[in-house]
Amino acid sequence: MGAYIVRRLLLMIPTLIGIMAINFAVLQAVPGGPIERVLARFNDVNTDVTSRFTGGGSEVRDGGGASNAYGFRGIDPKLIAELERQFGLDKPPLEQFLLMMRNYALFDFGKSFFRDQTVVDLVLDRMPVSISLGLWTTLITYLVCIPLGIAKAVRDGSRFDVWTSFVIVIGYAIPSYLFAVGLIVLFAGGSFLDWFPLRGLVSDGFEGMSWWEQVADYFWHLALPLTALLVGSFATLTMLTKNSFLDEISKQYVITARAKGVTERRILYGHVFRNAMLIIIAGFPSAFIGILFTSALLIEVIFNLDGLGLLGFEAALGRDYPVMLGTLYVFSLLGLLTSLVGDLTYMLVDPRIDFEKRSG
Repeated sequence: MGAYIVRRLLLMIPTLIGIMAINFAVLQAVPGGPIERVLARFNDVNTDVTSRFTGGGSEVRDGGGASNAYGFRGIDPKLIAELERQFGLDKPPLEQFLLMMRNYALFDFGKSFFRDQTVVDLVLDRMPVSISLGLWTTLITYLVCIPLGIAKAVRDGSRFDVWTSFVIVIGYAIPSYLFAVGLIVLFAGGSFLDWFPLRGLVSDGFEGMSWWEQVADYFWHLALPLTALLVGSFATLTMLTKNSFLDEISKQYVITARAKGVTERRILYGHVFRNAMLIIIAGFPSAFIGILFTSALLIEVIFNLDGLGLLGFEAALGRDYPVMLGTLYVFSLLGLLTSLVGDLTYMLVDPRIDFEKRSG
């Protein structure tokens, strides 16, 4: 197993470099950037000031009669050169990329262009929201879907199987953001009831509450966002669990066990359960990472939650390259590591699986 883990870790290096190189190249090709954003603000200020003194009828003129490479007139080239130096964009793209990867290898992600914080501090500030949404969504999904999938497999074709399938498919068909808006209208002071808060992860004065009041307040704020995320997440795992159990139940060893007089409960939980749960349990790490970093952007926006999804969205709109690329590096690295953890989980759940021998 040790050799397999080492090979996988070494393979992550070129994979991570490839991911970062592609995204870095895309950012270089996309029009607009941090300097353009600063110059646009500067140009707007100049235009507003000039309009006040000229009555709005005069244009901002180029001090030297020439326009610069960024398309803004009246901007001192020395200012542009200074901005390029401050943003680290005064070097050739290849040198920028190599310097960035060297710093990232040391987990030095730099400082945000437009916020007075380091990338690490920004991520740590937003992490509680994303962890709360991702962790509880994943745990509740597994706690509900696995027993439900087993029950549906045992009662395949029954009325229970049909109506539960209908309910979870309807939930899957409703977009989470649309369901979130409906919850706000119904329960968060929209048009009917005002039972739940609509902003933040905790209330003001949270630190002064007793521990049980803090727990209650925390889940009070999470109730609607979690419901919106959960409503569409049950279908996939439930049907995967059901189909995995149905596939195992139809195998020869189950038929043989029944012929020997083994009880259905012992067959189900003593023989079928371990084999059927292999793919489900092994997929838990990647499922958690997926929910944590990709599923909550609109929910965070709707419920005013400052999480990692919203941070990445704001960084993309603002061309905040250190935040964009730094978070991409961290998330990509976590994704690769959880993929390895998932494979190792396969081996723990079923010792018959040996990736090392298979790869050899």
